Amino acid sequence: MVYICSVGKGIPENNLHQEEVKQLVQQVFAKESRKVTRLLPVFDHAKIENRQFVVDKNWFEKEHTFEDQNQIYQEKAIHYSLEAIDHCLHHEHFLTREIPYEAIDLIAFVSSTGISTPSIDAFLMNERLFRNDVERMPLWGLGCAGGAIGLSKVFDFLKAHPEKCALVVCCELCGITFQKNDDSTSNIVGTALFGDGISACFLAGEASPYLSYARKSVPKILKKSSFFKKDSTSVMGWRVTNGGLEVIFSKSIPALVNTFWRKHIEHFFEQNDLQTKDISSYIAHPGGMKVLLAMEKVLQDDHEKLKHSYEVLKSHGNMSSATVLYVLYNRMKADAQAGEKGILSALGPGFNSELLLLEWKD
Repeated sequence: MVYICSVGKGIPENNLHQEEVKQLVQQVFAKESRKVTRLLPVFDHAKIENRQFVVDKNWFEKEHTFEDQNQIYQEKAIHYSLEAIDHCLHHEHFLTREIPYEAIDLIAFVSSTGISTPSIDAFLMNERLFRNDVERMPLWGLGCAGGAIGLSKVFDFLKAHPEKCALVVCCELCGITFQKNDDSTSNIVGTALFGDGISACFLAGEASPYLSYARKSVPKILKKSSFFKKDSTSVMGWRVTNGGLEVIFSKSIPALVNTFWRKHIEHFFEQNDLQTKDISSYIAHPGGMKVLLAMEKVLQDDHEKLKHSYEVLKSHGNMSSATVLYVLYNRMKADAQAGEKGILSALGPGFNSELLLLEWKD
């Protein structure tokens, strides 16, 4: 089997309170005041208090070319991904000893908010003492589902190579995709929800010598499942323009939780002979408050089992692929007992749903 031994974060230095972002939007889109005023309640209903960004508040008040945005992406993605990796491999709460960089056999780098060739993982390998024969798995365009899909891909790799270990690095700089001249509903709603987040996760196969470095009970990945909805590419994604990446964000997403995701999660429970009483926690990507509430309604389970998703949404907002690893981080810090099960879940462009069944083991 495959074990998740540690999670780390690289938290951007610029923290903005939701009220600050709300006022900023009013200022930037002053000429479209009537339309913006109608959308402002979205900021309050989101139930987000703080978000973090790699750029300061003044940056959002100016126009930027796609080239400018992408240069920031490349520079900051390297910096904060290294911070997240270091935090993950040296985390005293999760590990008895530091994991050496030389131990890593595979790096899966997940991102959708900037472009880089070679992919960012190549730059990360140059900055730390990773071996030259590390396998690279760059995953682009998966959006909010990327963190869960990254874990699934690494799960497959480590099942085939149980003596090895790997890193999943999720880096999403959603803030720098902000379009100053786009007063569309999608852009305003996206501005009310998205923040920047970077996270890293260390996984070990069951025969890896580094599995013994795990300090306490850790989650083992038992099963995974992907579910794709045909003809739904317009639900979420990017529209590439001369000004950068313009967000596509459909208001139908909460409704899809009640139909598409319901079908997937019910099949997953049936396939794995599970009942709600068997699950101690749902490590769900918090796409937004409406999405979490829709999931809770589908599950008909204890609100407390989703508390870590609500906490991350409140403190960081939606950070696309990185968010679910932040939720996993909080759940692992809570020190689950051996035998407890959890379901890790994320939805993303495609439209796609990814589910993983976890069980905590000593």
